Amino acid sequence: MRRQEIILRAYAVKICWIQAAEVLWISCRQLLRLREKYEEWGFEGLHDGRVGKESPRRIPVAVVEEVLRLYRDEYFDFNVRHFHEKLLEKHQVEVSYTWVKALLQGSGLVAKDRPRKKHRRRRARKPLRGMMLHIDGSKHQWFGDDRWYDLIVILDDATSETYHARLVEEESSRSCMEGLREVIEKQGVFCALYSDRANHFFRTPKAGEPVDKQALTQVGRALRELGIQLIPAYSPQARGRSERSFRTWQGRLPQELRIRNLTTPEAANRFLKRSYVRQFNKKFAVQAAEQNETAFVPCCHPDLDRVFSIQTERTVNRDNTVKFNNLILQIDKQAWRGSKDGCRVIVYQHFNDYHHHRLRPAPTGQILGRRSAPKTGNKAPRPPRKKGDVSFLSI
Repeated sequence: MRRQEIILRAYAVKICWIQAAEVLWISCRQLLRLREKYEEWGFEGLHDGRVGKESPRRIPVAVVEEVLRLYRDEYFDFNVRHFHEKLLEKHQVEVSYTWVKALLQGSGLVAKDRPRKKHRRRRARKPLRGMMLHIDGSKHQWFGDDRWYDLIVILDDATSETYHARLVEEESSRSCMEGLREVIEKQGVFCALYSDRANHFFRTPKAGEPVDKQALTQVGRALRELGIQLIPAYSPQARGRSERSFRTWQGRLPQELRIRNLTTPEAANRFLKRSYVRQFNKKFAVQAAEQNETAFVPCCHPDLDRVFSIQTERTVNRDNTVKFNNLILQIDKQAWRGSKDGCRVIVYQHFNDYHHHRLRPAPTGQILGRRSAPKTGNKAPRPPRKKGDVSFLSI
């Protein structure tokens, strides 16, 4: 009825024939053929002549049953492409591969293909050195035995140049902050740092949800003080550049350590720092798009020791002491105030040979005192109170 109405309106000159073709979503040539059929056969000429007729390409039912029987009884372990080749070569059944695949999948003899993954494009490198750095750790048996260590690597997104590589017992706030400080002292302050969502980089309120960028970790606080943006990665694929770099490290570094008989992390780190990182960069680093420019700027912060430290808030007790990691830190008498009872202070825990504590009131920032670990002679340093506590570890 729709075609009939449109054609009648065109005959009545309510609309032109071009407008009628646009309304019916057909070409002008097809509308001309409809007009000729209407003039010859009337409204019956407007109906599709294919309705009610069998397709000339229809496969007979006997062929369908034979194909299903062959696959079910004889070729049940063949894939669809192999089975289609056998149909043509051995049984002279000339049907298309697409038809055979649809038939076997529709009958349940072959599982349907999994949906294709979303197309992803490789993210282009940053044009300048220092625009974005990657930091990550790779746990591996680097010495070829049953010992597992983490290799902390910091590399540039623009060139894949490695600025820091170090073997540690476990990736932690301390190991990451030491690496970042080394890069800043040698190269300068960079723009952004790309990392995974480990708990020393970000706080995640609930698994699978976005990170809380307001609840800063020790690493996040240090980077914010220096004006460096910390970017979280929500999948390993997002950190593909650093993940591919670790495959190269795992395929080369254990062999290099073995042929040099290096079996301790200390010896391996000396080898990395003195020669191997430079050799690695010479082989695998690439040129940046803007070779003569850099995004690194000199660090002008006056106190990197304070920035790269573990900072913890405490409340001063009535006897002007602060409890921290099973220690009692005594605050000496100050000329500007008699008692510090109830004051909020910040304990700065530095990564030196001995642990130093500086007490500083949060509002004024005045240093109240320092404490160093006593020398123990030949005795080993006291082990950490708990896993991840770096109070008594030495560099």
